[in-house]
Amino acid sequence: MFRLLKRMGQISVAAAAEHLKHGALVIDVRSSAEFSSAHLRQAINMPLPEIEQLIAGQVKDKNQVLLLHCQSGGRSGAAKKKLAALGYAEAYNLGSYDRAARIVGGV
Repeated sequence: MFRLLKRMGQISVAAAAEHLKHGALVIDVRSSAEFSSAHLRQAINMPLPEIEQLIAGQVKDKNQVLLLHCQSGGRSGAAKKKLAALGYAEAYNLGSYDRAARIVGGV
């Protein structure tokens, strides 16, 4: 299972839970409309097309752990790559909204 998640670029449940206990930020990269319809209570909305402009204003510390999710895991994977290119070394893909809800809700 770990290898499958690693191949998909998603963080493990255990690692995500540990990061959450230590102040990781949960970022929802879905559109504003998707976010408005339903979102995780602690999530910050930064739609994928705007993330490069929004991140600097919201997250000053480039070592802050960022847990990214979207509807299916694809956009959050793309967001992880964009953030890494900007120097955010601790950005991780939580995957789909449902997976993120299970992980975040369990902490």
